[in-house]
Amino acid sequence: MTQFTRRAFLKTGLAAGTLAVTGPVPVAARRGSATDIVTLGRSGVKVTRLAFGTGSFSGRVQRELGQDGFTRLVRHAYDNGIRFFETAESYGEMHRMLGVALKGIPRDTYQIMSKVTTRDGVDPRQKLDELRTLANTEYFDIMLLHWQHTATWPTDSARWQDGILEAQSRKVVLGHGASMHGLPALRRAPGNTFLDVAMVRVNHTGKSMDAEDYATSGLGNVPEVVSHVHAVKAQRMGVIGMKLVGEGAFGREDRRKAMRFAFRDAGVDCVTVGYKSPAEIDEAIENLNAALA
Repeated sequence: MTQFTRRAFLKTGLAAGTLAVTGPVPVAARRGSATDIVTLGRSGVKVTRLAFGTGSFSGRVQRELGQDGFTRLVRHAYDNGIRFFETAESYGEMHRMLGVALKGIPRDTYQIMSKVTTRDGVDPRQKLDELRTLANTEYFDIMLLHWQHTATWPTDSARWQDGILEAQSRKVVLGHGASMHGLPALRRAPGNTFLDVAMVRVNHTGKSMDAEDYATSGLGNVPEVVSHVHAVKAQRMGVIGMKLVGEGAFGREDRRKAMRFAFRDAGVDCVTVGYKSPAEIDEAIENLNAALA
């Protein structure tokens, strides 16, 4: 097969199809419920506003539930209207566990997002197909470049961008983007021609958010992060908020405030939260419904 490059992608009907979707939805029109279906910008992928995350402390929290406990949790989320599930290559067994948990549910009733680690010496096509096999899925609705944390990531990850676009040409990936950590990386998102979806750390306090040092132990720069979210939204990228509850550090009131901030101030399209109990899922739905009211 001829290598499918980013330049070729942008010149083909694939790019046209990707771009021919609606732009950002006005805040007033977004008000509704946590389980409403929204479109992630120019990707065209439709997901629930609230996602089920499998990466609490790199998936340790979810893995410790065991397969049966994790499956019950996934089914509780699904039965209560959450139809967007996200995982990552670096989350240990979570691709396999998620595939088991979703087995038997019609594939066209939910969406899966994965994130791939952009290592040297790894074949992108082989890795993406491996992740599909592990997750027991023919395709991923969204594939992100994971943990892009330097200012040079747009060029450093070029081989992986080409690999994801080649996978999209085979329809084993439907939408694509990157998760970014640190302000130097996030500053490269506005104007980026590869990104259809941006995954951004966002909450009202700055806990576990972006600063000059992506791994800072201090607080992130909330106003600058929000400014970049607004900029990419204006360019019709979909935005997914993460670290919404400060890596589990927030109490109930701050969890409410964080949800309100993410949607009303930052203006994200959806958020992903990691859970360890049905009660946490129920609370997240309640908090998001309140934020949208």
